[in-house]
Amino acid sequence: MAGVDEVGRGALFGPVVAAAVLVPIEAIAQLQALGVKDSKKLSPQRRSQLAQALPDYFHSHGISFADVPTIDRINIRQASLLAMEKAVQKLPVMPAYVLVDGRDTLPHIASAQMAITGGDGKSLLIGAASILAKVWRDSLITRLAERFPGYDLASNKGYGTAKHRLGLRQYGTTPLHRQLFCRKIIENLD
Repeated sequence: MAGVDEVGRGALFGPVVAAAVLVPIEAIAQLQALGVKDSKKLSPQRRSQLAQALPDYFHSHGISFADVPTIDRINIRQASLLAMEKAVQKLPVMPAYVLVDGRDTLPHIASAQMAITGGDGKSLLIGAASILAKVWRDSLITRLAERFPGYDLASNKGYGTAKHRLGLRQYGTTPLHRQLFCRKIIENLD
Protein backbone atom coordinates (compact mmCIF):
# COMPACT_ATOMS: atom_id res chain seq x y z
CA MET A 1 0.00 0.00 0.00
CA ALA A 2 1.23 3.50 -0.78
CA GLY A 3 0.45 7.01 0.38
CA VAL A 4 1.12 10.11 -1.69
CA ASP A 5 0.99 13.83 -0.90
CA GLU A 6 2.18 17.12 -2.34
CA VAL A 7 3.49 20.29 -0.72
CA GLY A 8 3.91 23.81 -1.99
CA ARG A 9 0.57 24.07 -3.69
CA GLY A 10 -0.18 27.52 -2.27
CA ALA A 11 3.33 28.93 -2.62
CA LEU A 12 4.26 31.83 -4.90
CA PHE A 13 7.79 30.56 -5.55
CA GLY A 14 9.28 27.23 -6.52
CA PRO A 15 7.97 23.83 -7.56
CA VAL A 16 5.17 21.77 -6.14
CA VAL A 17 6.81 18.66 -4.65
CA ALA A 18 5.25 15.24 -4.07
CA ALA A 19 6.37 12.15 -2.23
CA ALA A 20 5.01 8.62 -2.40
CA VAL A 21 5.79 6.00 0.23
CA LEU A 22 5.35 2.25 -0.13
CA VAL A 23 4.81 0.83 3.33
CA PRO A 24 4.25 -2.75 4.48
CA ILE A 25 1.06 -3.11 6.50
CA GLU A 26 3.02 -4.34 9.51
CA ALA A 27 4.94 -1.03 9.70
CA ILE A 28 1.84 1.14 10.15
CA ALA A 29 1.79 0.70 13.93
CA GLN A 30 5.48 1.68 14.02
CA LEU A 31 4.73 4.86 12.07
CA GLN A 32 2.07 5.73 14.62
CA ALA A 33 4.51 5.10 17.48
CA LEU A 34 7.03 7.43 15.82
CA GLY A 35 4.47 10.23 15.87
CA VAL A 36 3.89 10.48 12.13
CA LYS A 37 1.20 13.01 11.30
CA ASP A 38 0.50 15.89 8.96
CA SER A 39 3.83 17.65 8.29
CA LYS A 40 2.23 21.04 9.00
CA LYS A 41 1.60 19.95 12.60
CA LEU A 42 5.26 19.16 13.28
CA SER A 43 8.13 21.50 14.08
CA PRO A 44 10.81 21.83 11.39
CA GLN A 45 13.24 19.98 13.66
CA ARG A 46 10.82 17.08 14.24
CA ARG A 47 10.02 16.88 10.51
CA SER A 48 13.73 16.60 9.73
CA GLN A 49 14.23 13.89 12.35
CA LEU A 50 11.31 11.88 10.98
CA ALA A 51 12.41 12.36 7.37
CA GLN A 52 15.71 10.73 8.26
CA ALA A 53 14.13 7.89 10.26
CA LEU A 54 11.10 7.07 8.10
CA PRO A 55 12.81 5.38 5.13
CA ASP A 56 13.81 2.53 7.47
CA TYR A 57 10.09 1.65 7.70
CA PHE A 58 9.32 1.84 3.97
CA HIS A 59 9.75 -0.69 1.21
CA SER A 60 10.64 2.37 -0.86
CA HIS A 61 9.73 5.95 -1.57
CA GLY A 62 9.74 8.34 -4.52
CA ILE A 63 9.97 12.11 -4.67
CA SER A 64 9.11 14.20 -7.70
CA PHE A 65 8.01 17.71 -8.58
CA ALA A 66 6.35 19.91 -11.15
CA ASP A 67 8.42 22.98 -11.96
CA VAL A 68 7.23 26.57 -12.23
CA PRO A 69 6.82 26.61 -16.04
CA THR A 70 4.64 23.50 -15.75
CA ILE A 71 2.55 25.09 -12.98
CA ASP A 72 2.06 28.23 -15.06
CA ARG A 73 1.22 26.18 -18.17
CA ILE A 74 -1.23 23.59 -16.81
CA ASN A 75 -2.35 25.17 -13.47
CA ILE A 76 -1.47 24.23 -9.91
CA ARG A 77 -4.12 21.54 -9.51
CA GLN A 78 -2.99 19.62 -12.59
CA ALA A 79 0.68 20.19 -11.70
CA SER A 80 0.06 18.76 -8.22
CA LEU A 81 -1.55 15.66 -9.70
CA LEU A 82 1.33 15.31 -12.17
CA ALA A 83 3.93 15.55 -9.38
CA MET A 84 2.05 12.92 -7.34
CA GLU A 85 1.79 10.59 -10.35
CA LYS A 86 5.51 10.92 -11.03
CA ALA A 87 6.31 10.20 -7.36
CA VAL A 88 4.22 7.00 -7.46
CA GLN A 89 5.84 6.00 -10.76
CA LYS A 90 9.28 6.28 -9.12
CA LEU A 91 8.41 3.43 -6.75
CA PRO A 92 10.18 0.22 -7.85
CA VAL A 93 6.87 -1.67 -7.91
CA MET A 94 3.41 -0.36 -8.57
CA PRO A 95 1.44 -0.52 -5.30
CA ALA A 96 -1.77 -2.50 -5.15
CA TYR A 97 -3.52 0.43 -3.47
CA VAL A 98 -2.74 4.17 -3.28
CA LEU A 99 -4.07 6.63 -0.73
CA VAL A 100 -4.02 10.10 -2.28
CA ASP A 101 -4.25 13.35 -0.34
CA GLY A 102 -6.98 15.59 -1.73
CA ARG A 103 -10.18 15.16 -3.64
CA ASP A 104 -8.74 13.70 -6.83
CA THR A 105 -7.32 10.31 -7.69
CA LEU A 106 -4.37 10.08 -10.06
CA PRO A 107 -5.66 9.58 -13.61
CA HIS A 108 -2.57 7.85 -15.03
CA ILE A 109 -2.02 5.40 -12.17
CA ALA A 110 -3.69 2.01 -12.73
CA SER A 111 -3.64 0.96 -9.05
CA ALA A 112 -6.80 1.03 -6.97
CA GLN A 113 -6.97 4.44 -5.27
CA MET A 114 -8.77 6.40 -2.62
CA ALA A 115 -8.69 10.19 -2.50
CA ILE A 116 -8.89 11.51 1.06
CA THR A 117 -9.56 15.20 1.64
CA GLY A 118 -7.28 16.23 4.51
CA GLY A 119 -5.56 12.87 4.14
CA ASP A 120 -2.25 14.08 5.59
CA GLY A 121 -4.04 14.37 8.94
CA LYS A 122 -6.10 11.19 8.57
CA SER A 123 -3.70 8.62 7.10
CA LEU A 124 -0.28 7.67 8.45
CA LEU A 125 0.86 6.78 4.94
CA ILE A 126 -0.13 10.15 3.51
CA GLY A 127 1.30 11.87 6.60
CA ALA A 128 4.63 10.11 6.08
CA ALA A 129 4.64 11.21 2.44
CA SER A 130 3.85 14.78 3.47
CA ILE A 131 6.84 14.82 5.82
CA LEU A 132 9.27 13.66 3.12
CA ALA A 133 7.90 16.10 0.56
CA LYS A 134 7.93 19.05 2.97
CA VAL A 135 11.50 18.46 4.15
CA TRP A 136 12.71 18.01 0.56
CA ARG A 137 10.96 21.17 -0.68
CA ASP A 138 11.96 23.29 2.33
CA SER A 139 15.59 22.30 1.84
CA LEU A 140 15.43 23.25 -1.84
CA ILE A 141 13.84 26.64 -1.14
CA THR A 142 16.38 27.38 1.60
CA ARG A 143 19.20 26.73 -0.88
CA LEU A 144 17.51 28.88 -3.53
CA ALA A 145 17.06 31.73 -1.03
CA GLU A 146 20.78 32.46 -1.33
CA ARG A 147 20.38 33.08 -5.08
CA PHE A 148 17.28 35.25 -4.64
CA PRO A 149 17.72 37.58 -1.65
CA GLY A 150 15.05 40.14 -0.90
CA TYR A 151 12.07 37.78 -0.68
CA ASP A 152 12.74 36.21 2.76
CA LEU A 153 12.52 32.76 1.16
CA ALA A 154 14.55 31.03 3.87
CA SER A 155 11.80 31.94 6.35
CA ASN A 156 8.65 31.75 4.25
CA LYS A 157 9.65 28.82 1.98
CA GLY A 158 8.06 30.58 -0.98
CA TYR A 159 4.66 31.32 0.55
CA GLY A 160 3.09 34.79 0.32
CA THR A 161 4.06 36.37 3.61
CA ALA A 162 4.17 40.14 4.03
CA LYS A 163 7.97 40.18 3.53
CA HIS A 164 7.66 38.09 0.39
CA ARG A 165 4.97 40.38 -1.02
CA LEU A 166 7.15 43.40 -0.19
CA GLY A 167 10.02 41.76 -2.10
CA LEU A 168 7.72 41.29 -5.10
CA ARG A 169 6.78 44.96 -4.96
CA GLN A 170 10.42 46.09 -4.71
CA TYR A 171 12.15 43.62 -7.07
CA GLY A 172 9.43 42.04 -9.19
CA THR A 173 9.40 38.33 -9.91
CA THR A 174 12.25 35.89 -10.49
CA PRO A 175 12.19 33.02 -13.02
CA LEU A 176 11.18 30.72 -10.14
CA HIS A 177 8.11 32.74 -9.15
CA ARG A 178 4.76 31.43 -10.32
CA GLN A 179 3.86 34.19 -12.74
CA LEU A 180 0.08 33.72 -12.69
CA PHE A 181 -0.02 33.75 -8.87
CA CYS A 182 2.34 36.69 -8.54
CA ARG A 183 0.65 38.83 -11.19
CA LYS A 184 -2.53 38.88 -9.10
CA ILE A 185 -0.64 39.77 -5.95
CA ILE A 186 1.35 42.55 -7.62
CA GLU A 187 -1.87 43.98 -9.09
CA ASN A 188 -3.40 44.03 -5.61
CA LEU A 189 -0.33 45.77 -4.16
CA ASP A 190 -0.70 48.71 -6.56
